[in-house]
Amino acid sequence: MKFIETRGNDSQPHHPLKVEFSGAILGPIASYGGIYVPEHLPDLGLEFLNKHRDSPYKQLAKAVLGAFEIDLDESVIDEALSLYDEFDDANNPVPLAKISDDLFVSELYRGPTRAFKDMALQPFGVLLSALARQRDEDYLILAATSGDTGPAALETFKNKERVRVACMFPEGGTSDVQRLQMITEDADNLKVIGIKGVFDDAQIALKQLLGSQQFKETLKAKKIHLSAANSVNFGRIIFQIIYHIHAYLEMVRQAEITMGTRIYLAVPSGNFGNALGGYYALKMGLPVEKILISTNKNNVLAQLINHGRYDFRDTEVVATLSPAMDILKASNVERVLFDLYGAKRTREMMQQLDEERFYELTESEHQQLREFFAADECDDEETTRYVRNCFEQGYLMDPHTATCIKVYDSCRSKPLKTVITSTAEWTKFSMTTAEAIGADGGDGDLQALKNISAKAEIDIPEQIEALFKKPIIHKTLINKEDIEKTIISFL
Repeated sequence: MKFIETRGNDSQPHHPLKVEFSGAILGPIASYGGIYVPEHLPDLGLEFLNKHRDSPYKQLAKAVLGAFEIDLDESVIDEALSLYDEFDDANNPVPLAKISDDLFVSELYRGPTRAFKDMALQPFGVLLSALARQRDEDYLILAATSGDTGPAALETFKNKERVRVACMFPEGGTSDVQRLQMITEDADNLKVIGIKGVFDDAQIALKQLLGSQQFKETLKAKKIHLSAANSVNFGRIIFQIIYHIHAYLEMVRQAEITMGTRIYLAVPSGNFGNALGGYYALKMGLPVEKILISTNKNNVLAQLINHGRYDFRDTEVVATLSPAMDILKASNVERVLFDLYGAKRTREMMQQLDEERFYELTESEHQQLREFFAADECDDEETTRYVRNCFEQGYLMDPHTATCIKVYDSCRSKPLKTVITSTAEWTKFSMTTAEAIGADGGDGDLQALKNISAKAEIDIPEQIEALFKKPIIHKTLINKEDIEKTIISFL
């Protein structure tokens, strides 16, 4: 299958009209600053679902990758998928938990960094480093993180041949555990950079560097190529489709629904990659009624879906109890715009967003978007209450997952069962979780973890507890204007 550009082609020789999957993941930024999407989506409807009704996760994943006809050796794909064996349960890396008769949680955080980003970044790291070796090329991988992409990217790429990683995060914009997961990583091919700013500053810098010919020429002089670990890279998105299909099949296997019954997917959304995976699954035939998008007070996505306007002209990022969602400019909305409205219209809107921090859908465009999405925002008080209420029902969740209870309550127009995609384990946000369940946050994350563990009678994962004993390796803290200079110095 070929991949094409969301904003059309600029006729430049380094931007062919179509690329293979390998080309899209090695060079993820396309013409006019756009990104890559499949030329068409495969059919993964009832015939596919019935065929894989009882397939283990890795077998399902391989079948989905096969449907996209990606140009990678089978041995590389098998090696990439084998990393799911290192999750909590090799036989079921993504458990489905039941909260009530019609509410379920897809636990995507069972990997090494305890967040859903492992589902995509663990195999993605193998694919990209294998391509680098095959091509006898060296790569710089850029990552910008609001908290979970960074640890997962660093984990998957550490000590990989032919690959170096520069990871940027907003200082003060992550939890202590997320920050420790990054700044304690000890591998010569990794550079972690704290930014004085917010996640959007890091993400904008990443996209500017990916699209900068001058930066690429600087790297070329060092015989280094450029790629990214963020979800602008379709190598991430393709793995984020799979777990939505798996969750549906788990519902069937657990006799909660019959094959073909429609469900809701509820997704806590920041950069919209997780939601996009659900959208693509829906478009490929998964019986999903709608995708319910939860936001926090940084509610630009809810405004887009509910009112047809993407507008942050007079808005700044607000710090919330769900910090990985503290984002205003969500990269993967662009792929939905392209799928619904085409390249020309997408380019118009994205250019207006870049220049004016605003665009507006027409009435018919807004109606199209509303066919697939509903949305609501969840403030900090509500988030805390949902964490507490679920704990009292016997389920412990992090504050990002908790925002989905709001859309479960407010956005369903039909009495259909709902699967929440749980994006992080409670350990990643222990202070908020502890206070919500009455466990006392104590004087920091470690004490909060211990207090939750005692109250909930649940163990702290070894890899989380060990963080507090590791030495700090990365101490770089810079202004956003110094990002390029800092990365070049690292190289």
